[in-house]
Amino acid sequence: MIEKFDKSTALLLVDVQEGVNDVKYYGGPSGKRNNDSAEENMRCLLTEWRRLGKQVAFTRHNSRELNSPLKLSLETGKQIEGLDIHESDIVVDKDVNSGFIGTSLELELRRSGIDRLVVMGFYTNYCIETTVRMAGNLGFDTYLVYDACAAINTLGHDGTYYEADLVHNMSIASLHGEFCTAISKEVAMKLCVEDCLELERVQGNE
Repeated sequence: MIEKFDKSTALLLVDVQEGVNDVKYYGGPSGKRNNDSAEENMRCLLTEWRRLGKQVAFTRHNSRELNSPLKLSLETGKQIEGLDIHESDIVVDKDVNSGFIGTSLELELRRSGIDRLVVMGFYTNYCIETTVRMAGNLGFDTYLVYDACAAINTLGHDGTYYEADLVHNMSIASLHGEFCTAISKEVAMKLCVEDCLELERVQGNE
């Protein structure tokens, strides 16, 4: 069974900024991300989360890279429409892949009584994966909403091209059962209001 998401659970949105859709910057001339439904799934879950008065947290990426579109000083550093920050939200700015490195995220979550995290955002194979790994290592009961995040294509060490869908699915597979429990948006919505008796929490490394 997975227990209902209560007031000890925060929804963490990672780098939901307009610049993530500059796919040529991140994926090269043939750059492509997967899961075009990611933003809408995020909006649905965020709306429900706010309706129920649960804690929301955001990371915002402020890149060290000279030409990155993810700089808070640029238009592309702004929040994606419908994924806006409210005054009551926890917000941290980061310049590396993990939301926990060089930020006050863990401290602010602990002070708010949070010990469970529901994670979504960009990119599955970069900042989502690193943040989820650390969340699990830090002892948070962590859930990754796999259809409310998206990956970018990548090149392997030997120059092999990997499509975004494959990269996304392999990232989820590496995380699920070790660093987190991967769930769908529909399951996350259900867990906002009731236990899921038919599902199993599978986070390991504890």
